[in-house]
Amino acid sequence: MSDRSFPGRRSMLRGSLAASAALALPVGLGAAPAFARSGRPQAGWGVQAGDVTTDSGLVWVRSDRPARMIVETSATESFRNPRRWHGPLLGAGTDFTGTTRLHGLPSGAQIHYRVLLADPDDPRRTGEPVTGTFRTAPVKRRQGVRFVWSGDLAGQGWGINESIGGYRIFDAMAKTDPDFFLCSGDNIYADGPIAATATLPDGSVYRNVTTEEKSHVATTLDDYRGNFRYNLLDPALRRFNAQVPNIIQWDDHEVRNNWYPGEVIGTGTPYPAGTRLDDLALRSRQAFSEYFPISTISGRPDGRIYRVVHHGPLLDVFVLDMRTYRNANSPDNQTTDPVGILGREQLEWLKRELAKSRAVWKVIANDMPLGLVVPDPVEGKPDFEAVAQGDPGAPLGRELQIAELLRFIKHRRITGTVWLTADVHHTSAQHYDPSRAAFKDFEPFWEFVSGPLNAGAFPANALDGTFGPDRVFVKAPTAANVSPAEGYQFFGEVDIDGDSGELTVRLHEYDGTVLFTQTLRPGRVGQ
Repeated sequence: MSDRSFPGRRSMLRGSLAASAALALPVGLGAAPAFARSGRPQAGWGVQAGDVTTDSGLVWVRSDRPARMIVETSATESFRNPRRWHGPLLGAGTDFTGTTRLHGLPSGAQIHYRVLLADPDDPRRTGEPVTGTFRTAPVKRRQGVRFVWSGDLAGQGWGINESIGGYRIFDAMAKTDPDFFLCSGDNIYADGPIAATATLPDGSVYRNVTTEEKSHVATTLDDYRGNFRYNLLDPALRRFNAQVPNIIQWDDHEVRNNWYPGEVIGTGTPYPAGTRLDDLALRSRQAFSEYFPISTISGRPDGRIYRVVHHGPLLDVFVLDMRTYRNANSPDNQTTDPVGILGREQLEWLKRELAKSRAVWKVIANDMPLGLVVPDPVEGKPDFEAVAQGDPGAPLGRELQIAELLRFIKHRRITGTVWLTADVHHTSAQHYDPSRAAFKDFEPFWEFVSGPLNAGAFPANALDGTFGPDRVFVKAPTAANVSPAEGYQFFGEVDIDGDSGELTVRLHEYDGTVLFTQTLRPGRVGQ
């Protein structure tokens, strides 16, 4: 790629990031942070940056007690002439987490930052600073863009296994030197307890780091907070967070498998009878807003998650929420469907934003796949969880909303749309073409699937022919729930060349091995 030289970045990673990752974590994950240790405030959970644009970004931290958040930024890792940002007071109301918005940053630049936590009663008493870095988006297209994406972390009972390097995939993603990480949902498995051990097919034992909050399904706000904290116990993830900013979306396992608004569940075990998933979703959303720096939420549990993140002239990322506004899972064969999987308001927002976008590439981050059949069998009924329902004919159910969107993209001549997703726990590339489809009023496009990051891997899902998908590549196990120790963990990389404008997708295994490559040319309607 063109003009991607940032001299201080690598030396910074060898030094201060390693020190940041090595900070001791608070004693007792479930203990009240205010009493976890004496002395100055500590930030042992690391730092994160999120939703970085050409001149702004969000920085996150968690304290072990009440503290004032202070962020300093500099063009150099030596922090000469730093700029200081006074952030919020961190307290129990946000589980001692906080986010500070940075603005007026130079574009296309490496930003070094450090977070200090000050005693609220004595601002001179600060803890050890925790450092991080990120690149702001360029205003000149020749600088190019590179990012990685995946999803599905700590699922199916497979947690942090120190004997295999914990969440080792984050080290492999960091080696690609991405501008940001797009997490396509299932950041936690609130419905998936993690036991200390699990026996693998060969008789060996998978050993998990465990915590009290991960010993049962999440139902309380403290349970959800503990689920998000669990992942931050992993050193590889903390190193990654300090090096690579994120764009985060959510999906079902942030609450419960295959949940939808209005759903009521529970027979007494493991959920109490009559559990309203809207109540659980509200608690999960609050914890989600506390543990990730997201521009639309701004610390409000009722803030929306869908948004567009502008990353310079080459790229806009349209982050969808296919969970909060959907209709109920069903056989999905209705001939009219005004709600669909996005809800009408989000669909109209997406059409407006796509039409306004002047970016060369428009990545649509869909947390569920379009043409892969994802069943949700309930008491023998053939319900479906995603968009497709296996009928290869004219659009039905949630497909009607996707057909409306694809038709809009074609007739408004919107160029450079690419769809990225996770959710199904394998990796694949699908090309959609009207010449193979029952519905023909759209232009060809690609959808790429990656994940899991650290969860059970599953066989490939069947395809639905309504939009004419051709599975060009797939790697998936033949057995269900294959553990991370056995491989089948994946991430994707997108590399946009600043000179040609070409977009290259690479599908990787957990160790960085490239499995598949596809290069797309800019300027085409759809793609």
